[in-house]
Amino acid sequence: MENLDVIKIGGNIIDDEKKLSSFLQSFSSIQSHKILIHGGGRLATKLADTLGVQQRLIDGRRITDAETLKIVTMVYAGFINKNIVSQLQSKNCNAIGLCGADANIIQAHKRIHPSIDYGFVGDIDKINAVQLKQLINSGLTPIIAPITSDAEGQLLNTNADTIAQEIAKAMSEYYNVQLIFSFEKSGVLLDVNDENSVIKKLTSQYYLELKTNTKIFAGMIPKIDNAFAALNSGVKKVIIGNAQKLNDLINNSTGTTITNE
Repeated sequence: MENLDVIKIGGNIIDDEKKLSSFLQSFSSIQSHKILIHGGGRLATKLADTLGVQQRLIDGRRITDAETLKIVTMVYAGFINKNIVSQLQSKNCNAIGLCGADANIIQAHKRIHPSIDYGFVGDIDKINAVQLKQLINSGLTPIIAPITSDAEGQLLNTNADTIAQEIAKAMSEYYNVQLIFSFEKSGVLLDVNDENSVIKKLTSQYYLELKTNTKIFAGMIPKIDNAFAALNSGVKKVIIGNAQKLNDLINNSTGTTITNE
C-alpha cells in the first residue's frame, strides 16, 4: 500500500497569514499522497458580528441557525478554502478545493440530540473514499472545508476534527494512513500553559488516567477521542502537534503520538 497523510489544520494558524503561509509551504513539500482538512478560524465569528447575527455556543460547539449556516458556508467553503487552494497552487501543489457536498464526498445527517437543538449541524454517515482516491490518482490534492450535506440536499456545518478522523478511517482501506491534527500547540500538554509539558506518547490507559484525574485540557478531549477512534478503525498512526513543525510531525520527531500500544 502507498502512504497517505491526512492532515487537519485548525486553531489560530488559519487566522495568521504568515503562519498559514509557512504551514502551506511545508504541506506542499510532502512527497506522499495527502489530504488537507481545514477549520474556520475566527473569521466566521467576526463576519457574524459585522452582520449582526448573534452566535450561540454550547460546550464550545456552535449552534448553527439558518443565517449562521450561510455565513459558515461562505467563509469555510468559500474564502478560506479558496485562499488555501490558491496559495498551494503558487507553491506547485495542484490542489482542488472541496466541501463535503462536492462529488458527494461526505454524506451526513442533521444532528439529533435529546435536549439540545444544534440547528444545521451535521454528523457524518459515510465518506466516499472511492471518489477521493480517484482525485488523488489523477494528481490532485483535496483540500476539504467542513461543510457537508444530507440526502435531501441540506447543507450542514460539521466538525473538522471529526471529518479528518472519518476520512482517515475510510482511506485506510486503500492506503497506509497517518492522521495528523496540527494547530498552535506543541501537542497534548500536561500543563496547558507550558509548551514544554508535551506528552510524547499517549496510550489509551494513560489517557484514561489523565481524564479521571482531570489533568487534561477539556478542549483537547474531543480531538484525542477522534484519534483513538481512528486507530481503532485501521489508521496506522495519529499525531497531534504544532502546525509550524509539520515536517517534524510527519517524521514523528515532535508532538504527541497517540497509540494503543
